[in-house]
Amino acid sequence: MQLIIFILMKKVNIIIPKSTFKKAFQLAKKAILIALILTPIRFSLELAGLPESAIFIIGLLWLTIGFSIYWGIKLSNAKDSYLILFLALLMYSPFSRFPVALLWWIDTKWEIGTHYGDFFNSFGQAILNQVGYGSLIQIIPGFILGSITLAILRNRKAVMIKTLENE
Repeated sequence: MQLIIFILMKKVNIIIPKSTFKKAFQLAKKAILIALILTPIRFSLELAGLPESAIFIIGLLWLTIGFSIYWGIKLSNAKDSYLILFLALLMYSPFSRFPVALLWWIDTKWEIGTHYGDFFNSFGQAILNQVGYGSLIQIIPGFILGSITLAILRNRKAVMIKTLENE
């Protein structure tokens, strides 16, 4: 597969092997399924009357952080691990955010009064902000923490190998 990026008005072709996309998709699909289950659960808990402070921990950002660290551990020995991590986040984040936009619509249509109905005036705004901006809110810290995890594990492995060689 090819990823075409325009940098300063110059077309740059970046070729990413199918196996890299496949690895990223394998990581992302389980996370997407969990997110698709988690969001309605959080919505239901809010409908049941639990305060936002009690259900805050059941959020997509926390889930993303957890998955990013897990993926960093899993990818520590993989070739192109940073690219796979980034692609997995790029696949996971928009799909995990779409139910939030849908719950905005449900909340505003039936005037339920959860936090999902706040902030936006139209479904288009909800989609743009939840899927677009919300994805960035997940991708950026997720990639940073996943990369830190990868760097720590790779450094630790290098130190262990060097120690074994010196013995």
